[in-house]
Amino acid sequence: MMLKFYMTPGSCSTGIHILLEEVEVPFEVTILNLPAGDHRQPCYLVINPKGTIPALMLTDGHVLTEFQAIAYWLARTYPRKGLLPEDPVKAATAMELMDYVVGTIHGQGYTRIFTTDTYLPPGLAEDEAQRWRSAMEARGQEIVDQGFKVIEARLSDEGYAVGPRLSIADAALFYVFFWADRIGLPLPERCAELYQRLRARPVVRQVLMEEGYR
Repeated sequence: MMLKFYMTPGSCSTGIHILLEEVEVPFEVTILNLPAGDHRQPCYLVINPKGTIPALMLTDGHVLTEFQAIAYWLARTYPRKGLLPEDPVKAATAMELMDYVVGTIHGQGYTRIFTTDTYLPPGLAEDEAQRWRSAMEARGQEIVDQGFKVIEARLSDEGYAVGPRLSIADAALFYVFFWADRIGLPLPERCAELYQRLRARPVVRQVLMEEGYR
């Protein structure tokens, strides 16, 4: 039995897709169409009751959910790739950056941009709802912009997020940089340089092609 990866192209699961390809381990992919509600179907909820992506079923049937948990497992299980630095401070910094990306830039910022209606109080008239949407989207962009400024100041000078090698932090950073690129949000200079460096990696180019992007 091989690893089973549950994902949606162009989502946060793209970061995990990159890590899976980087560690060169065989895995089976199940694509979930989020707009169609695949993540809420009983057959998926049996696998992941949270109804979220990504999810990774291990060879023993155990299921990991949440980006950070899956990334950490891959780094620890396939240490030869150095996805989590041996230096404790650098390793902790990688975890810190990854958590900030997932919890704040994605969880508080992009959700307000991409899933604005989930923040609206029920029962609003349409004109009032539109004002709420505009305010929520603007707030989401502020959170993302501020988040990128925080990341910019924390990036290593050695080429990647925390050192000279790709880490789990880079995989998380890639997907939020990718989203910014897709919707026209500006990246600070060093973030933009890291984004282009990541895009130039053969594995990243392969993943984007497999997910239907150029």
